[in-house]
Amino acid sequence: MGVIVWAIRLLKVRVAETSFQFKNKRPDRTYEWSPSTDFHADPMTRTLFTILMVLSSLSALSAMSACRDAPATQDSPSLSERSGPSVLVITAHPDDEAMFAATMYRVTHALGGDLHLALITDGAGGYRFSTLAEPLYGTSLTDEAVARTELPAIRKKELEAGGRIVGISQYFYLDQPDEGKTENADSVMKYVWDTDQIASRLDQILSEHSYDFIFTHLPIKPFHAHHKAATILALEAVNRMPPERRPIILGSFSTGGMDDVVAQFQQLEGFPVTAIRKDVGPWTFDRATPFGTDNRLHYGIIANWLISEHKSQGTMQLFMAGPNPGTERFWLYALNPSTAAEKATALFDAINAPPHPF
Repeated sequence: MGVIVWAIRLLKVRVAETSFQFKNKRPDRTYEWSPSTDFHADPMTRTLFTILMVLSSLSALSAMSACRDAPATQDSPSLSERSGPSVLVITAHPDDEAMFAATMYRVTHALGGDLHLALITDGAGGYRFSTLAEPLYGTSLTDEAVARTELPAIRKKELEAGGRIVGISQYFYLDQPDEGKTENADSVMKYVWDTDQIASRLDQILSEHSYDFIFTHLPIKPFHAHHKAATILALEAVNRMPPERRPIILGSFSTGGMDDVVAQFQQLEGFPVTAIRKDVGPWTFDRATPFGTDNRLHYGIIANWLISEHKSQGTMQLFMAGPNPGTERFWLYALNPSTAAEKATALFDAINAPPHPF
């Protein structure tokens, strides 16, 4: 950086030594000018420009490599500067965060909280229903070979576009293979994902940030194995933390899909770490909460906006909220400390409290 400053200063001196003549002066103070000498032909000036451009490029590349998990916006507050709760969302695929859309929006916009997202897979498997997005992106996304190469970058951009709506300030990309469409979470963790790498990365994220809450998908049995595996790995990561540093971890499932299965859920068979408390909760936020002129608006609009950003995911658009946009529900995992219920209640009391939308 010091070399770049030096080059800029030297260039300024060189420019100052070159006299410029204004000509055709007009009353509106817009001027045309031309150098009295051939500025671009001057060898020393060209050399200084070249040095400056090369150093600037190297500086930019260095910054990019250092910021793989950079904040979504440079002015996003750090967790130490936040005024509200800090929340980490852990999901398997880009678009899974839609299940928490309204709650995330309230955390950031109404409570002044900070919201981060850890994404386990690269999203390359979401190509089967990408037909309508092919002309939009100018590529054959339903061709698996093409999708495996191009879809991860496309879906990250879609994720971050949706994240701007709900207020996600930082992303952590773990880039595990989005393969193996099954309900068997054990097979995914054994044969598809590098779970040691995931565990190490989640441990690092949790050690570097002081989160108050973690949101995951409730790992019900008839569910994509990736969703269940992401939740299991999140729970195991929290379990490895010192008890005094553990955030409260919640499992979520919105109304409108498999409500009978969700009502019966106690834990995923074979994974006792997924057990939930049935004596408290669930805590909820109703997307139909009205606001605006004549109370004509509701938080289903936020969910729709977020979903609409995932244009490569055709069937995802079918989850757009209508007049009855549903309720986002959260359960407390049993591994949480005894004080967790009180803290979850305080969080959702604040999320539900007026004014709306913020």
